[in-house]
Amino acid sequence: MRVVTSLNSDWLFSAAFAEASVGLLQSGVSVTLPHNAVDLPMNYFDETCYQREFTYQKILPWDPHFAGKDVCLVFDGAMANAVVWVNGTQVATHRDGYTPFRARLTGHLNPGRNLVTVKIDGSENPSIPPFGGRIDYLTYAGLYRDVWLHITPLTSIAWLKVESPDPLASVKTVRVHARIEGFTPAAAGNPLVGRLFDPVGRLLAEVTTVVTHASASLAFTGLTGIRLWELEDPVLYRISLTLQTAGGEDQISTLFGFRSARFTANGFRLNDRPLKLRGLNRHQSWPYVGYAMGRRAQERDAEILKHVLHCNMVRTSHYPQSPWFLDHCDRIGLLVFEEIPGWQHIGGSEWKQEAVANVRRMIERDWNHPSIVLWGVRINESADDHAFYTETNRLAHELDPTRQTGGVRCITHSELLEDVYTMNDFIQGQEEAPEHTGAALVLREPSAVTGLSDSVPYLVTEYNGHMYPTKRHDQEQRQAEHVRRHLAVLNAAYRHPGIAGCIGWCMFDYNTHKDFGSGDRICHHGVLDAFREPKFAAFAYASQCSPSEAVILKPVTYWTRGERNIGGTLPLIILSNCEELELRSGSLVKRFKPDATSFPHLPHPPFILDHHDFSAEELGRWGASWDDVAFIGFVGGREAIRVGFSADPVPTSLEVAADQTTLVSEEKDSLRVIVRALDQSGQIMPYLNAVVFIQAVGPVKVLGPSTLTLVGGCAGFWLETTGEPGPVTLMASAERFSSVTLRLSVIDSRPGTDLIRDRELQEAHHRGQSKDSTLTDRQQNELR
Repeated sequence: MRVVTSLNSDWLFSAAFAEASVGLLQSGVSVTLPHNAVDLPMNYFDETCYQREFTYQKILPWDPHFAGKDVCLVFDGAMANAVVWVNGTQVATHRDGYTPFRARLTGHLNPGRNLVTVKIDGSENPSIPPFGGRIDYLTYAGLYRDVWLHITPLTSIAWLKVESPDPLASVKTVRVHARIEGFTPAAAGNPLVGRLFDPVGRLLAEVTTVVTHASASLAFTGLTGIRLWELEDPVLYRISLTLQTAGGEDQISTLFGFRSARFTANGFRLNDRPLKLRGLNRHQSWPYVGYAMGRRAQERDAEILKHVLHCNMVRTSHYPQSPWFLDHCDRIGLLVFEEIPGWQHIGGSEWKQEAVANVRRMIERDWNHPSIVLWGVRINESADDHAFYTETNRLAHELDPTRQTGGVRCITHSELLEDVYTMNDFIQGQEEAPEHTGAALVLREPSAVTGLSDSVPYLVTEYNGHMYPTKRHDQEQRQAEHVRRHLAVLNAAYRHPGIAGCIGWCMFDYNTHKDFGSGDRICHHGVLDAFREPKFAAFAYASQCSPSEAVILKPVTYWTRGERNIGGTLPLIILSNCEELELRSGSLVKRFKPDATSFPHLPHPPFILDHHDFSAEELGRWGASWDDVAFIGFVGGREAIRVGFSADPVPTSLEVAADQTTLVSEEKDSLRVIVRALDQSGQIMPYLNAVVFIQAVGPVKVLGPSTLTLVGGCAGFWLETTGEPGPVTLMASAERFSSVTLRLSVIDSRPGTDLIRDRELQEAHHRGQSKDSTLTDRQQNELR
């Protein structure tokens, strides 16, 4: 029986490395993974501080279960160049920071204690993608993802791949391909049993084949009553494979979905229905701790994209991201464009070989995710390279003929070797460049970009971003223009049937190298800030959802007389999916319809209130009284939402909002906390830069400083568990506000976690799909 155990706890970390000592236990500090080798300040730092070598060590006691088995460590991610030793013998190297790798310990373990040593080299090695040029993001060093201990029979199932060739047919088929690790002639003739389970864990079908080679395939045919994986109903099925050999039984499982996804010259189709893609690019970074955040934070980002920003797609810019993030995209129905690591630069032959290997690693890791609909097999914004990109496309199609390829570029008339022409179109704002000639554009026509006579599948993969960086505390007028630019691109993409959709740059602000950003080591390009707190532009995306999902009403204003140039609040954009809007201010009552003239193609155009809608007296001339205001949104003729602003805002309450109230002790769990200074109307006070003191009592720690300054009226931080269960008291205090106390708790993990044999079964467990006829009664009870 395969056993997979988390090996995240009790690592010894040293901020140095000496190869002569790899077989000796060195001094250091005890850490739990995921771990960031060097935590950084929020801004104004030297990013070269982590670009060096570090050491991680762990004592692995001998376990009787190791005897006669294959024992491996699986690293989900180590940045950026890793070497692994056990008892002084090198057992693995890996020259990529974003894909998993195995360190085979079999034959190197001794009775008693065994020493695992890992060297992490965080330097920007020019022979490894994405390095060699300048990159507009940071690659924080460390063992920043999970590490797992795998114990399997000597002959085991290395991986399984699921294909549903006819997902839209009334009678469906599932093909399963598997690679057998450690296959020998003695293993020939052993049975391989495949089982298909429905979303609630009921066995639907069982098929048996005989293993004759190091690869094996089987098929489930005649399947009826199968539900499709849809964005609104992301149904997941499960395949398990069980291999019987003389050395024991091995079992592996994966979740998957039945769906078709196709980019065409007339747009994107999901399950043969047209769908305009609306998304954002995401980095996998957080303030202070870089990449080193675990499952909960990864899942929360997916939830923000889907349920707060109401996007239907995310691009994993510019590298494969956490399996936890992708797993959650599968569960909640969020489409993914995943790409290999890189940013503009193409290196030499060794570098290219590593990039081609990254194509294989990415696809073999993630080919069973129904959320992934496009493989990115070109280095982001790189020049054409016929031989290089012919090979990356060839390999992608060989590994996964069911998905199309894309290659993100920023140049026009680029050679199209991929299936989808994916373009970073930063034309909006180019009219401000001194060398620009011609009219101002929002998006270019696909044919003008491709230079091709025939229409091809086309997707806009970046826009805005560095063309109009905007901080959450910027002047209201700049933020309104930021909103308008995002709305303009969305409107243009919805207008053109040949544009599959648009993926904006980007989800949230992120730390970067000195060569980019605002000089503070931050690119303020997001529609959220780095703590995932929305800017006004976030609601340009959120407001495009149906009112049945959520009713959105966000005036792009602080409602002040003198914040904008010249004064007043006009023109005033109100982002909403309501059908009608009413404004009430003093004795003034006016109704408005969405501005379908300026934005005729959006599902939900904004309301735009301008000077022609009011007399000078109605909103008050300069020097006249400034009154409170209420905005009321109507859906179906009824009031659906109301938002009010005070004309004389004063500090009223300190809001401390946590994403959840319960954490888990056994894993390295975290939760986000946002602190907001609110006035009497519940609105954020954007220019109240108060100091907030945070105190956390209990088995948690604050990531980053515990003394915060409100920026734009807000501050954020994460709490992280320290390994023990217990109650948590979180206190926040600031001058001019009453102190706030939150009661949280850290609970034990569910029993039996270490018996869950792979990530897919763990995912099935968390979805309530834990029943598996191959589990023992004891394991069934522990899973429950």
